[in-house]
Amino acid sequence: MSAEELRPGEAGGAAAPALSRPRAPGPRPAPRPPRARLDPVSLEILWTRLVSIVDEASATFVRTSFSTLVREANDYAVVLTDAEGRSLAQSSLSIPSFIGTLPATVKHFLANFRPGALRPGDALITNDPWMGTGHIHDVNVAMPIFRHGRLIAFAAVTSHMPDIGGRIRGAGIREIFEEGLQIPVLKLMREGRPDPAVVAIIEKNVRVPEQTMGDIWGEVAACKMLEERLIALLDESEVDLAELGREVRGRSEAAMRAAIRAIPDGEYRSHGYHDGFDERIFIDCRITVRGDSLAIDYTGSSAQLPRSVNVVPIYTFAYSAFAIKALLSPDIPNNEGSFLPMSTYAPPGTIFNPTYPAASGARGMVGHILPPVIMMALAPALPERVWAEGSGNSSFTMAGEHRGRPFATVSFLNAGQGATGARDGLSTVSFPSNLGNNPIEVMEALAPILIRRRSVRRGSGGAGLYRGGDGLVIEFDFYGDTPSICSFIMTRMKAPPRGLAGGGDGKQARLLLNRRPIDPAQHWILKKGDHVLIETAGGGGYGRPAGTGP
Repeated sequence: MSAEELRPGEAGGAAAPALSRPRAPGPRPAPRPPRARLDPVSLEILWTRLVSIVDEASATFVRTSFSTLVREANDYAVVLTDAEGRSLAQSSLSIPSFIGTLPATVKHFLANFRPGALRPGDALITNDPWMGTGHIHDVNVAMPIFRHGRLIAFAAVTSHMPDIGGRIRGAGIREIFEEGLQIPVLKLMREGRPDPAVVAIIEKNVRVPEQTMGDIWGEVAACKMLEERLIALLDESEVDLAELGREVRGRSEAAMRAAIRAIPDGEYRSHGYHDGFDERIFIDCRITVRGDSLAIDYTGSSAQLPRSVNVVPIYTFAYSAFAIKALLSPDIPNNEGSFLPMSTYAPPGTIFNPTYPAASGARGMVGHILPPVIMMALAPALPERVWAEGSGNSSFTMAGEHRGRPFATVSFLNAGQGATGARDGLSTVSFPSNLGNNPIEVMEALAPILIRRRSVRRGSGGAGLYRGGDGLVIEFDFYGDTPSICSFIMTRMKAPPRGLAGGGDGKQARLLLNRRPIDPAQHWILKKGDHVLIETAGGGGYGRPAGTGP
C-alpha cells in the first residue's frame, strides 16, 4: 500500500498571525512564456534555491513556535509540493518519516477540497493519523499557493504538538478516543481569516492552549513565508514550476530505478521483534526486487493490538521508503520521484495496517524497527551498506500543575545506533528519526523535576569489528507539591538490538521508579520525592571483533 492511498470514509490561546484579507483579484501582468527545457546548471541553481526557500520557511517556524518540541527537539518538517501534492523539496532538518507523509497529507486535502474550493489565504488542517503522520499528536497545516490566479503549489508544515488533550501519550492506550482531540480535514483559515470555531475547539480540548495554538500559528507563518519566497523566485527566474518539478522528479526517479536494478532480482526476507506487552510483536518482511522496482510485503506480521503501537499505512510506507532511499540513493534529492519505484503492503487489521479506531500514538515504537528489518533483509545483497539494529528514541511525557499553571511537556531521550560495515554506530542519537535530546535546563524549566545525572551509557553498544553506539542514562527526582501523571515511550527492553555479520547485541533498555522496574506501557503518578532512572538501549555491533576468528 503506497503513501498515496486515501483512507475511505474519514473524512485564551495564542493570537493568529496578522494576515490581511486578500484583495479582489485585479489586473495583473500577463504571465511570461516559460523557459525552454532546463539545462543541468540552471536546474542545480534552481533546485538549490528551492531548498533554501523551504529552509527559510523552516527557520521562520522555529522562530515563531512556542514549544520546545520545535525549537529543541526538531520534531517537525516543512515541505513544498506541486499543485497535485507531489513533493518538490523539504527542509534540511526534516524528520525522515514526515518527508514521506506530508505530501500524502496534501493529497488528502485535495481529495476533500478540490482546487476550485481553495482560495488564496486558505489554511487547511488535520491530525487524522491515516491522513497525517500516523498519530494525532502531530498537527498538519497546508496552504495553497496561487500565481496569476492559478493554483501552482502547496506549502505544508507538520509538527508534534505539546499537547492534544485526552490521556497523555503512552503505549498502553487502547483506542484513539483516549488519545485526545481528533481534527478532521478542515479550513483553519478562509481567505486569510481564522475560523473562530476551529480555533475554539482546539483551545478548549488541550491542556496548554497558548503553546498548542502558538505552534499552529507558527506553521501558518512558515507557509506564508514559503509562499512569498517562491513567488519571488518564479517572478525573477521566469521558470515554470511544473516543468522544474517534472525535471527534478524525473531525474530522482531515474537514479532510484538505476540503484534498484543493481540489486539482483529475487526475494529477500527478514524478521524483527518489538518487546510487545504480554507477547512479542512479530515483524515479517519480504522484499521483492524485479528489474527497477521494489515491493515490500509485511504479510505475516502480528495483528493490530488494542494498544497505541499500531502503525498506519502512511507511516509504514514512510519509514520503509526512508530505509530504501538511505541504502540505495542517499545523495539524490528527496522528492516524489525517489519513491515512485517502491510500494508497501500489509493486510488490513494487522500491526502495519490497523483499522479505525486503532490507537497509534506510540507508532514509532514499532515503526522505527522497520529500517533495521529492511536492512537485515538486504544485507546479503548490500553487506557493507547496511546497519545493524539500533534503538529508536525514547521519551517521557508529563502533565500536571507547576508554579500555579498547568503544564504538559515531552522530552526525547535518544539511544545507540547500530554499527555498519565501515564504522562504529553513533551514540545517543535518534535513528532512524532525527530528534534532538532535550537540554537539561529546558526539561527542568518546564516540569518540576531535578536532573541528577545525564550521561552516555558507556559499554551498552554491542561488540564487533565495529561497535554499536551507546545509549543514554538519565536520572531525575520529582519535587512537585502536586502529583503529576507521567508516561514513557521505551523500546528494546526485552529484545535487544541485534548485531550483524557476527557482531554482538546491544544492551537492553531499563526503566526504574524508586529503584524498582516498572512497565513503560502504563501511566504513572509521580509524587514528591520519587526517583526515576532511564537507560536507553545500545546498538548492535557489526562483524566479529578482530582476533576472534571467522
